[in-house]
Amino acid sequence: MFGRKLGMKIEGLIFSALLGSLPLTLRGQDAAPPAVDLYPPEKQPEITATPYPEPNGPDFPEISQLDQAFKQKSLGREVDARRLLIEWRQLKNQVVNDPEVRAAKAAAQAARTDLGKRNLLRDYYKIYYERMSALASSAEIKLALESFKGASLRPINQPRVRHETDGELATPTPSPQAGLKHKHKKHRK
Repeated sequence: MFGRKLGMKIEGLIFSALLGSLPLTLRGQDAAPPAVDLYPPEKQPEITATPYPEPNGPDFPEISQLDQAFKQKSLGREVDARRLLIEWRQLKNQVVNDPEVRAAKAAAQAARTDLGKRNLLRDYYKIYYERMSALASSAEIKLALESFKGASLRPINQPRVRHETDGELATPTPSPQAGLKHKHKKHRK
C-alpha cells in the first residue's frame, strides 16, 4: 500500500514537470531576435529578360495536335470490340426508357397483321437507333450503331414474299435450281 502511494506521487510529479516545461518550449522560439542570420549572404544572380521569338509568348501546339496526342490508342481488336459493346449497352440503357421509343415498341407489339408489325418494327428501330446515334460520343460507335441497325432490320424483311415493300433492304434471292443438280433415277420393275 505504501509502495502504491509512492508510485502515484512519482507519476504526479512527472506529470506536473511535463506540464510545467511545456510553456518554456513554446516560448523558446520567441527568444531569438528576428534579425539573426544563420548563413552568410549569397550573391543573387542577375536576372536578364530574354525576349521570346514571338510577341505572344512561347510556341504552343495547336488544338488538333493536342487532340491527336490525347487520343486513345488502340489496344487491340478484342479490346476495341469490347469497348464498343460496353458503350452500346450504356446507350441502350439510356434510350430504352424514352417515351417515344417505348410507344413505338408497344405499337409494334400490338400490331394485328404480319405486314403491319414489320412496318411498325422498322419505325421502332429507326427511332431507337436515331436516339442512340444522337447520344453517341464518337464516329466509331455511330458506325457500329448503323451495323447493329442493319442487323436488327434484316430479319424483318421478307424479300421472297413482298418484293415491293422490302426491296430497299433486301438481298437478292437465289434461284431455286442454281445449287441443285439432282439426277432422278428411274426404277425398273
